[in-house]
Amino acid sequence: MTHSLVVSIINYRTADMTLTCLASVLEDLDGIDGHVVIVDNASGDGSETVLQDWLDAHPGAPVTLVRSAANTGFSGGHNQGMAARPARFYLLLNSDAVLRPGFCRTILAAAEEEPEAGLFAPRILRDSGETQDSCFRFHSPMSELIRGANTGLVTRALRRFEVSLGTEPVPAQIDWASFACILLRAEMTTAIGPMDEGYFLYYEDAEYCLRARRAGWRIARVPEAVAVHFRGGSGPVKTLRTARKRLPPYYYASRARFLYQAHGLMGLWAANLMWHTGRGLALLRRLAARPGRQPPLEGEARDLWINAADPLGPRLAPHET
Repeated sequence: MTHSLVVSIINYRTADMTLTCLASVLEDLDGIDGHVVIVDNASGDGSETVLQDWLDAHPGAPVTLVRSAANTGFSGGHNQGMAARPARFYLLLNSDAVLRPGFCRTILAAAEEEPEAGLFAPRILRDSGETQDSCFRFHSPMSELIRGANTGLVTRALRRFEVSLGTEPVPAQIDWASFACILLRAEMTTAIGPMDEGYFLYYEDAEYCLRARRAGWRIARVPEAVAVHFRGGSGPVKTLRTARKRLPPYYYASRARFLYQAHGLMGLWAANLMWHTGRGLALLRRLAARPGRQPPLEGEARDLWINAADPLGPRLAPHET
């Protein structure tokens, strides 16, 4: 049986959030030929038991629980979710997100009207109600100069290379969209293949959009379809970045992999060198008693060279206990 829509949700030690997410999806799927696949990514904390207990208590619910034998990361988890049930469209959804009423009908209607588009990006709100940046330009050497300098003068001068497109992006400028909530056309996923499991977490959404665009598929934005994302609930990186702490090695391994796939080895090295150039500009700004907006992340000057000599090498996923 091929469903109109299959919703893939990854659970990793977030059982309560996953069930809240699931409740919003099931309510919105009413009257739609849809199914939900929850992939427990080897949580090892009892999450899978909590989810199975819910399924046992709701035997008629259109929900399948997939128990992954290992923590396969974001790409691996959603690959399992999409492989579990055939569908015309797949909605990838973070466990720390919920759908606003009418989401599924709205985004599916938009997808039917735009057959040349393979990815559909909704409006994503923060829990405060503000629209979250969720559509972007691809990372590049020049965007790394902007990031390293972290100063308004450089950002304004190089605006056309800035990764973020803001909360109301021009559709033609969208290179990639956040996979915290994204609709994928199954015809496209069949044509370009599954997500790259060489990524553990981060940048896999940019790579998949890069591959889709190279194959001729367009990204459409559907701001009338609204989801709420409680950012940081399903991973530590945003919390660490806010505190300017050292990020996990897998983040930099993913960064190296994407920059290599998008720009080649010389592009990756150029991006690293441009980041250092930006940090040099920031240092000059501090010496001139004009401090930048934020200090660099702890250890970043060294960590961004992780996998620089072997960008398709180990993804350096953490060993979970």
